Amino acid sequence: MSGDRVPAGIDPTVPSAARMYDFYLGGKDNFEIDRIRGEQVAQGFPEVREVARANRAFLGAAVRDAARAGIDQYVDLGAGLPTQGHVHEAARPIRPATKVVYVDVDPIACAHARALLPDDATAVVHADIRTPATVLEDAQVARLIDWDRPVALLLVSVLHFIGEDEDPDGIIGAFTARMAPGSRLILTVASGPDLDADVSALTDAYRGAGTGTGGLRSRARIERFYEGFPLLPPGLVDVREWPGIEAPPATPGAVRLLAGVGEKPAG
Repeated sequence: MSGDRVPAGIDPTVPSAARMYDFYLGGKDNFEIDRIRGEQVAQGFPEVREVARANRAFLGAAVRDAARAGIDQYVDLGAGLPTQGHVHEAARPIRPATKVVYVDVDPIACAHARALLPDDATAVVHADIRTPATVLEDAQVARLIDWDRPVALLLVSVLHFIGEDEDPDGIIGAFTARMAPGSRLILTVASGPDLDADVSALTDAYRGAGTGTGGLRSRARIERFYEGFPLLPPGLVDVREWPGIEAPPATPGAVRLLAGVGEKPAG
């Protein structure tokens, strides 16, 4: 944290994926262990800071587009630490009545988010999305989200931490089965030209950080996550190539973060 002040109940020797992401973005809400692990990631993935910034820009762009389409309720799974451009900050200039539920497994990320909540139309749920029932049955979700109306579900830079043995399709499906026509599914997922590349340095860096080890996935595998939610233009693209995002292109052979937005059709 700023000045490495340690909140009560938090072990500063244990890394956090949320705080590592804050480190990539140049934030101050991280500990020495998060910076050490973040630098370890950067050694194996030198573009991680550029990709993190593009990823955050994509979230804002996708939310604004959903708001322009009329969506005014959002569930952000694996929301992480609050940074500039929260979901509600992106949506409310367009849809002032927007309601947002932020979900994360990291208790300190949840504590920070609660401290910054602007009103009762936003809520934070401390839960592990790998057990979706704990989210779907939460009282705050029931209070804010009407599944009979369009909802935007976000899993931004989350699914590559969930292994195939943890049933990522089932996790997504538990939510999308409740979502009304016109709802949107907003994802970014790690991929790369060489899916068999040695990414052990990256997975080691996240060891003990509250994540799993899903690893890289092919474009075809990622597209399957959108079952029932046909992709909107421009389809599934490198997050740095999303319309309106200014970012240097990926270098050949680099890990990529693919981004896309699907929409549930009527009927």
